[in-house]
Amino acid sequence: MEVQTDSPKETAKPKVKREQEVSAHVTVVTIVCVFIFYLVSLCYIYMNFPALEENEKQYVKLPYDIEAAKNLGRVLDKYKDRYYFTVLTAIFVVYIFLQTFAIPGSISLSVLCGFLFPFPIALCLICFCSATGASFCYLISNFVGRKVVYRFFPDQAAKYSDVVTRHRDNIFNYILFLRMTPFLPNWFINIASPVINVPLTPFWIGTFIGVAPPSFVAIQAGQTLQLLTSDTGTWSWKSMIILGVFAVLSLVPVLFKGRLRKKFA
Repeated sequence: MEVQTDSPKETAKPKVKREQEVSAHVTVVTIVCVFIFYLVSLCYIYMNFPALEENEKQYVKLPYDIEAAKNLGRVLDKYKDRYYFTVLTAIFVVYIFLQTFAIPGSISLSVLCGFLFPFPIALCLICFCSATGASFCYLISNFVGRKVVYRFFPDQAAKYSDVVTRHRDNIFNYILFLRMTPFLPNWFINIASPVINVPLTPFWIGTFIGVAPPSFVAIQAGQTLQLLTSDTGTWSWKSMIILGVFAVLSLVPVLFKGRLRKKFA
């Protein structure tokens, strides 16, 4: 009498399914923990902030427009000298929080940094927070978005991954170009990069350097924050032309590489 046994493939299916479920649970728990960590950090900073006057409390919120940035800037500037590192840490945590979860408001914070801090500090703060927050968003997308895209759009994902592989030597320059130009929103770049296998190291470095030229514009606007009347006041045709020149220059090494390879191949 023969005893029927499950084939190795049939035995492996439940195991793979369980591993996928565990991986999904770990991903969700990790994201929730990161979100809670940011919220606790923000609450801690708020609780340890100096006592605000009643008419000032209403202005301590995320600046989604220039008017809100003006009001928040006036409040923070009043306490900045006595509580310098508290104000700096607050902006640091909030900026990375917004970048990590692709929440709008980073531009207003960049303008605010230009208003509150000297140019070198404001520039380093914006570049570091942008690169680090974008990298956290990259990692979250790597956990979640990658699986979703490869499950529902495997052909398209594989196609663009092959493109990235072929141009891996020039990924840094492409990241620079995308960060300097408004062709693609930053949140989309952060989410899409791990899906198409862009390495994290050139992603971080390219973001750090690539956001510098747009940050010049935001910091310059922040130095005249109280004179601005709308969000459009932070941008001008001159600013757009300068950013365009920087973007083109970021691709020059790629063109020279291609020509040199053809010449000496």
